[in-house]
Amino acid sequence: MQSKWVINEINKKFPYIEFELVPIKTSGDVILDKRLDKIGGKGLFIKELENALLDDSIDIAVHSAKDMPAELPGGLTIAAVSEREDPRDALITRDGKSLEQLGDNAVIGTSSVRREVQLSQIKPGMNFKTLRGNVLTRLNKLVNREYDGIVLAMAGLKRLGLEDKCVRCFNVEDMIPAVGQGALAIEARKDDDLAYLIESIHNEEAALAVSAERAYLTKLNGGCSMPIAAHAVIEENKMKLWGMLAPEDKSEIYRAYIEGNKHDAVALGTKLADMVTERRKK
Repeated sequence: MQSKWVINEINKKFPYIEFELVPIKTSGDVILDKRLDKIGGKGLFIKELENALLDDSIDIAVHSAKDMPAELPGGLTIAAVSEREDPRDALITRDGKSLEQLGDNAVIGTSSVRREVQLSQIKPGMNFKTLRGNVLTRLNKLVNREYDGIVLAMAGLKRLGLEDKCVRCFNVEDMIPAVGQGALAIEARKDDDLAYLIESIHNEEAALAVSAERAYLTKLNGGCSMPIAAHAVIEENKMKLWGMLAPEDKSEIYRAYIEGNKHDAVALGTKLADMVTERRKK
């Protein structure tokens, strides 16, 4: 669905460009019974696509930006970033109960440690159970009473027209989203002519926001399994940037906030990572 949207957007500007969709199943799509941080992290969703780019089997790869690891293989680049869909995390409950109405020891489905540690701070005492699969699969598991509630990305719900399922959309200060959440990243070979992507798909403000978040991720060695979150909001020329870091044992949670000129996105992300690191040392 995301790839078809990208093709449609490119063809609005360049109707003469023809595309062939090449479905590629990634390890992240296949291994559904384990948490991502236990089986290799976000790279599981893109490795096979990057290999196809590197061996010239495909020319562009469409990713959810939140699935992109901190470091890309040599020769590849994020050629364009789409306009951002709603980046917030959404709570869906089996009986439409609010978070406050869920009982002690309620079972919440998520495979994201980032969501787990932040939600535990908002409402302590809940139990978390791994939840994998596409949006409809996850919703069916909720209906089948495997969970009392589940947490999904609001962007995914909106793309399917299912936003009415949400009983609470967490604001980005309380539940800081994953780096890149809500945006699409188009990955391509650096040496290819990428102008058509910039002129059709690329959204400069979304790209600045994602670059700040990715700078934060990179400085914190984002390939590790620690829960990490960052989210940037741009208002005219000002960028607001929130960051979160937690140790692997989830015993603490560290947050920081910074703002500055949006054109200093990478520097802001790097500085925010330094701020969070200093708080962790105290």
